[in-house]
Amino acid sequence: MGTSLGERMFYAVNYALLGIIGLICIVPLFHIVALSLSGPDAIATGRVSFWPVEPTLLAYKHMIDGTDILNAFKNSVIITAAGTAMNLVFTILAAYPLAKKHFYFRRFFTLAIVFTMLFKAGMIPDYLLVKSLGLVNTYWSLWLMGLISVYNLLILRSFFAGMPEELEDAARIDGSGEWRLLGQIILPLSLPVIATVTLFYAVGHWNAFFNVMIYIHDAEKYNLSVLVQNMIRSSSILAEMSNLNPEDYVQLTPEAVKSASVVVMTVPMLLVYPFLQKYFVKGALIGAVKG
Repeated sequence: MGTSLGERMFYAVNYALLGIIGLICIVPLFHIVALSLSGPDAIATGRVSFWPVEPTLLAYKHMIDGTDILNAFKNSVIITAAGTAMNLVFTILAAYPLAKKHFYFRRFFTLAIVFTMLFKAGMIPDYLLVKSLGLVNTYWSLWLMGLISVYNLLILRSFFAGMPEELEDAARIDGSGEWRLLGQIILPLSLPVIATVTLFYAVGHWNAFFNVMIYIHDAEKYNLSVLVQNMIRSSSILAEMSNLNPEDYVQLTPEAVKSASVVVMTVPMLLVYPFLQKYFVKGALIGAVKG
């Protein structure tokens, strides 16, 4: 069945708008990458647009040698990897029973959890709670305070609720218990929605800034988001690079170093996203519609 003129016009307008939005998003990134790879004279004279001019890796070299970015990168990896793993485990363990019709008080617990999306204690009570638990200046303050996202919980719950009951009945007839049912049957069939939730959690941890500033006081434990923000805001960024040689000082510009730091922070998520993209739309839609 062919498409009508109105449908073709609708698709054309949609593609045009999405293309423009895509360019608006990607053009600044190209400019930042070009700045980080360009020479100081080209940057100072404003000749850099979307392609490196007088290419050099000097900004990356001195950013690595003169700042704590490698340690911050390691901290970001630790925060993201451990935090995402704990998020997934506890979100799955919470969503699975809530999806079962025979679970008593399922509606009550679901409404109680959704209630936390609308009403929260606030920043000061949260900080006092973290301090009373002795978690200030530890990564546990970042992991435990956001252990389960209600939004992601509801996505998983809806997906689990849409699983055919006959599948579970057949597994139980074969002698499968709840843990084996979850681990060997439910989770392998839930890879699209799990990949989607994993991406949500990982991006949140990788970009964590506000909670790190509140709960982490030791600069050695800062992640990339905080370090890059401090570098961007610092007016004496080059002077703080203790490993700079005097002859190299004139070859750097603050814009190049700041752009390089933004690239280092952005690229890891850009590399991970293509591997999860094929699951993203499918997992989000299935998890939101089913149940």
